[in-house]
Amino acid sequence: MFKKWLAIFAVFTATLSLSGCGYNTMQAQDEAANAAWAEVLSQYQRRADLIPNLVNTVKGYATHEESVLTEVTNARSKVGSIQMTAEDANNPEKLKQFSEAQGELSSALSRLLVVTENYPQLKADQNFRDLQAQLEGTENRVSKARNDYIKAVQTYNTTVRQFPNNLTAMVFSLKERPQFTVENEKAISSAPKVEF
Repeated sequence: MFKKWLAIFAVFTATLSLSGCGYNTMQAQDEAANAAWAEVLSQYQRRADLIPNLVNTVKGYATHEESVLTEVTNARSKVGSIQMTAEDANNPEKLKQFSEAQGELSSALSRLLVVTENYPQLKADQNFRDLQAQLEGTENRVSKARNDYIKAVQTYNTTVRQFPNNLTAMVFSLKERPQFTVENEKAISSAPKVEF
């Protein structure tokens, strides 16, 4: 009889200790970070899908701006060649490579939109205006998705580092996830020069 009660007590104690170890919380937060990363990829894919239409619309008006159009196309190809998964987001080198490629694409798109300022008839074209509005909306979605991912990773990393969860994380080899950062932190840390 004593052994039976001891066994029940051991099961009860084990259940209580496992429920307080944080393992399930870490798994849920890791999945939330994976879902947030999937949304980041989805928004980047939406942007990549808009680019050929935008380039073709501009091509009709700005035929001598071939170098800018080529830069955008090449940057899009580079982004398309980098295949990222949620697991890849845990690899700091791969995440940096992905971030740099996205930064190059953003830069090329900015140069393309500057070029379009020289063509008033292009700016008046309804297709171009629609594509530009879609691209602007997509950039906002990318920014929101990246922000949501950053918050999800922050929540997960905080849980993994807190005591006693850090002990559980060590037992199950759960590590902190790398944060998604900007391409060039030094460039944004200095104030832009404004000249009139």
